Amino acid sequence: MSKNVNTEDRLNVMGSLNAEGRLKADEVSNAGEALSVQNNLNVKTELQVSQNLKRIRKEKGWSLDATAKATGVSKAMLGQIERGESSPTVAKLWQIATGFNVSFSSLILPSSNNELVSLFRDANILRDESLKDGFSVSVVFPFEPSVGFELYELRLAENYQHFSEPHSAGVTEHILCISGQMAVFFDDSWHELSSGQAVRFNAEQRHGYKNTGQEKAIFHNIIHYPNQWQRS
Repeated sequence: MSKNVNTEDRLNVMGSLNAEGRLKADEVSNAGEALSVQNNLNVKTELQVSQNLKRIRKEKGWSLDATAKATGVSKAMLGQIERGESSPTVAKLWQIATGFNVSFSSLILPSSNNELVSLFRDANILRDESLKDGFSVSVVFPFEPSVGFELYELRLAENYQHFSEPHSAGVTEHILCISGQMAVFFDDSWHELSSGQAVRFNAEQRHGYKNTGQEKAIFHNIIHYPNQWQRS
């Protein structure tokens, strides 16, 4: 399991979103139109991250120095991300989100009014089939404080593994293997999962995911945050 190992994955979030980060109902029935938007979403996502990082920092009243101290990310890199001069990795974004005590999706999607409404989402539209860099993340449902969780579909290429640093206190992850063979790392060991099997674990520790099969592995990850968490 040594080839294609990359713990610093470029962010690759797919979806056709309206101004509030929601998939419009008519877009669900028009996959061709939605897929045509995907080619530009990496650039759009980087811009959204830049805007969200600056917004959340200012709402907290933090300077770049204070943000660097809280997140462990250098002041120089934070400034570059805010100016759109640097493309952060998935691992780096998790590090920033943990330091801010915000959800991961609050960094990569437009902020919402926190109103809980009915949503229709189609993973076939949201996902990226190319598995760029061996790892892709699709936001199925972004975080909303009223429900306390966010739902992702993740894909791992053959022989690929990804590690994440510890999340904030009280955060738990719920992994459901959809297809393929995979393993989840927590409590200092790997735990095998096959299609239909699931596991829940405390994410306040270093953890990871790897594909142990001969084809791509697909899994859902529900990340639940403590009740006191806010959007920003």
